[in-house]
Amino acid sequence: MTLIMIISFCVLMVLAVPVGYGLIIAAGLGILFNGYVPLSVVAQQVYDQTQSFPMLALPFFMLAGTLMLGGELGKQLLELASRAMQRWRGGPLSTTVVSSVVFGGVSGSAVANASALGSVLIPWQKRQGFPPALCAANNATSAVIDVLVPPSIPMILYSLISGVSVADLFISGILPGIIMAVSFIFVCWFISVRRRYAAEAVKIRKRDLARLAIQSLPAILLPILIILLLRFGFATPTEVAVLSVVYSLLLSLLFYRDLTWKRFCDNLVEAGVATGVVMLVIMGSAAVGWGLTFDQAPQQMAEWVAANISSPIVIILMMNVLMLIVGMPLDMPPAILLLGPIFVPLADAIGLDRVQLGLMMVINLGIGLYTPPIGTTLFISSSIAGAPLGATTRELWPFFGMAMLLLLAVSFIPALTIY
Repeated sequence: MTLIMIISFCVLMVLAVPVGYGLIIAAGLGILFNGYVPLSVVAQQVYDQTQSFPMLALPFFMLAGTLMLGGELGKQLLELASRAMQRWRGGPLSTTVVSSVVFGGVSGSAVANASALGSVLIPWQKRQGFPPALCAANNATSAVIDVLVPPSIPMILYSLISGVSVADLFISGILPGIIMAVSFIFVCWFISVRRRYAAEAVKIRKRDLARLAIQSLPAILLPILIILLLRFGFATPTEVAVLSVVYSLLLSLLFYRDLTWKRFCDNLVEAGVATGVVMLVIMGSAAVGWGLTFDQAPQQMAEWVAANISSPIVIILMMNVLMLIVGMPLDMPPAILLLGPIFVPLADAIGLDRVQLGLMMVINLGIGLYTPPIGTTLFISSSIAGAPLGATTRELWPFFGMAMLLLLAVSFIPALTIY
């Protein structure tokens, strides 16, 4: 059954069938060829995922993000980041990195981050004299910081399949997220110095920065509030997601006073469409996951690796290579849902902490979002910048190198996964 599902899914991906449909069809074909399991199991597994209470956290976090970023608050956050970084060498490029950290605490989606920030910042950076390909590469890579800073949609999905606390995963992503942001800012500075891009002599008044910081403070506080509520057990992840929506609505209505009925409906539709896409993938992954479990594929793989490879270092390197390969053609949700059930038993067998594995998986698959041939944030950013894909790929390498160094550090230095 497992072999049939894998072959079917690969063929369907080559035929450009949407991932969610491809997973469901592959699961159905695998069960049909098995002959001992009724096909109704696929429908049952698909339906059961829609009845999960923890899964409600996804649409509510997405709605909170669209509410906060769709109005005045998003403009204030961008202005704060640009004003703070503009006077430094490579400051306009670094604005994308800083904005990704701040927006990551609100949206939780790298693809949404790349689209929202890129459409505003890339044209501005091009007017500042930066090459379109460099702007696109910077935007494509910086957007991935979003999946490390809480609330992170991929981390929520990983917690559902691994049994790891969402709070632990959120906290563990803070330090690597900061390290990635600092390293990308260094890359922006280094490239600007090497290519002699001049810093813009802009006089920034401390009063203006203080005003922007105060106006942006409610959004910056949201991830902190989420961590505190989860860490001390005041609310479940789903309850925190609902409270985030209430918080966003109150901010838009009372603090910024920019929420109209039309914008609320647009945000609702946007969050609903994004949730539908993710949920279809989750439902299809559940059916495939059931087939893998029925065949005991994860346990057999863990036993085979443990029996034939004695070095945990080699096993961790193999896991990273496989995740990087899978992350190139697949988006993060299906990749996490497919690889998680396989790698969790393997991590347990070699004594690798599940939180550390989750962080490795998120960083790995995040790198896949801007790695050719099918990098989602890479295509989005290149399209916005109007840059050829080849030129953008050439500008990626310094950012890619920093991300790979962080991945290796997280893989072999457990102290970086503080929780």
